[in-house]
Amino acid sequence: MKKQIAILSSTIGRKLIMAATGLFLCSFLLVHLSGNLLLFKSDGGEAFNAYAHFMSSNVLIRVLEVGLVLGFLFHIVDAVLLTKWNRSARPEHYDSARTKGEGGWTSRYMGLTGSILLLFLLIHLRTFLVEHRFFGNSASLYDLVQGAFANPWYVSFYVAAMLLLSFHLQHGFQSAFRTLGVTHRRYRLLINACGWLFALLVPAGFASVPLYFYFAR
Repeated sequence: MKKQIAILSSTIGRKLIMAATGLFLCSFLLVHLSGNLLLFKSDGGEAFNAYAHFMSSNVLIRVLEVGLVLGFLFHIVDAVLLTKWNRSARPEHYDSARTKGEGGWTSRYMGLTGSILLLFLLIHLRTFLVEHRFFGNSASLYDLVQGAFANPWYVSFYVAAMLLLSFHLQHGFQSAFRTLGVTHRRYRLLINACGWLFALLVPAGFASVPLYFYFAR
């Protein structure tokens, strides 16, 4: 047991945790996006509100939410620890060294994009989940969505965050499989293609919702 704990607390272990939690959060993005796409139904938000009620009242979903929160926390803490380790392992200026060809833009600025996405997540949760579930706002979740996406500043922030999410996913998706040891050339091209598609289509799907509500007013 001590050996397993030592491995997980090592740099290699932290990278494994980062990869596993990253892929887990990717699966959450797909589920969340599938629910958001119900907003496009021309039913006055009935299907989306039914989905939101199910997600907030089903016992199994509420238990899974705990796992989701833990997944986010592990991913964030792990990212901070790995960033500190990377910087301490390179006495010279870390970013300057990386600009000489060691990784692309998305790799160099994963910490920056991740930090901005964390800020977006906190604002997003406060705007919808906290307002609806904990503050007892009498408006339906669909009405909250309509209200939030009538604000051009919030729409702009949301779309910009999805652009950063695309950059973050583009590197993170492929890097996770490399960390987990899936590096055979037979699978590399497929993983890279899936990574690019995921990084383009998922953020685009999320960004389409605020743009639709803002311009369809």
